[in-house]
Amino acid sequence: MNKVTMEDVAKHADVSKSTVSQYINGRYEYMSKKTKQRVEESIEELNYSVNIVAKSLKQKRTFTIGVIVANIIHNFSTQVIRAVEDVCNKKNIHVIVCNADDDPEKEQTYIELLLAKQIDGLIVFPIDGNIEYYKKLYKAAYPIVFVDRKIEQLPIDTFLLNNEGASEMAVDHFVSKGYREIGFVSSSLTNVTPRIERLEGFKKALVKHNVEVNKDYIISCKVKNIRTELKKMLLSVDRGPKAILASNDLSLIETLKFLNQNNLSIPHDVALIGIDDVPFSDIIVPSLTTVAQPSYVIGENAASKLLDIINNRQKKRSGNIYRFDGELISRNSC
Repeated sequence: MNKVTMEDVAKHADVSKSTVSQYINGRYEYMSKKTKQRVEESIEELNYSVNIVAKSLKQKRTFTIGVIVANIIHNFSTQVIRAVEDVCNKKNIHVIVCNADDDPEKEQTYIELLLAKQIDGLIVFPIDGNIEYYKKLYKAAYPIVFVDRKIEQLPIDTFLLNNEGASEMAVDHFVSKGYREIGFVSSSLTNVTPRIERLEGFKKALVKHNVEVNKDYIISCKVKNIRTELKKMLLSVDRGPKAILASNDLSLIETLKFLNQNNLSIPHDVALIGIDDVPFSDIIVPSLTTVAQPSYVIGENAASKLLDIINNRQKKRSGNIYRFDGELISRNSC
């Protein structure tokens, strides 16, 4: 079966080849409705499909971007990916998603793979360990933006939650409910921006309310060890915290598992707030008070900024840090 060409469509619609090209590229603002309809009907009748490779070679673009997430298991990551895909789909841009599993070597492998495919730009949740690689990309003026995590040494546009503010919202709510002995649970802090900033915001908020910052009430460890550390904090000391702030979805899930396994009641024995509004927050009993990230909005803004950089390659990049406020959603766990 012979492949239908753009020239075939033009002859069938009785228009020029350039008119068909303008239609395919969405440049039909000044095209009459009748002409547009003729081209559309011819494309459908002839079953014409655009040769993406030829189009890429001609315009020196692949109309594809890459998204490399630090760990796709987080609800935040999937929401951001959904937003990026929605923004790009409207612009006929394809999205390739890669999961680095918090592994710098895997992240570098994906960067090299995507660059080999000549994608137009990258959205990355950067992992510590590849700073020199990102410096090279920045010096080469390669279109790239960061999400969720920042690298201080690089002026790359970064989109993330107001992490300190999120912790402050949670502590303010605890204190308003009469809690003064407040704990903090997080997965490992090592060079991970949101975790570090959320702990810093937690401490500052306690000081603001003249509440003691008790280091024995702060847990930061690998996810698999959180329940062991909670046992030490809640069951192996004379007086453990009466409220806990779980700094992300994984630490929240481990805290819920521990409380359930040890028959500790929420909020009677321990009040609980999580940062990240996990999907089950409003359906479990008791429903969970959370500080929700505007994940979708963050993803939309990151995608829009990357496409702007791609379309204006010579434009000077700002290297701005864009922070978005969370929202406290009060339910029954506090």
